[in-house]
Amino acid sequence: MAAKVELEKCTGCGNCAEVCPVDAITVNEKAKIDADTCVDCGTCVDECPENAISMED
Repeated sequence: MAAKVELEKCTGCGNCAEVCPVDAITVNEKAKIDADTCVDCGTCVDECPENAISMED
């Protein structure tokens, strides 16, 4: 399972990248999560004010 960004909801605020413990998230205009680096902790899901991040099955 890896976190997934719904790009249409993402505002690029960067909150997710700031709290990611393994630096798996980069933000330019939108957040992008590196699935190979992501450890599925869910911290980014909880931090996103737009509910743009979810955990994939």
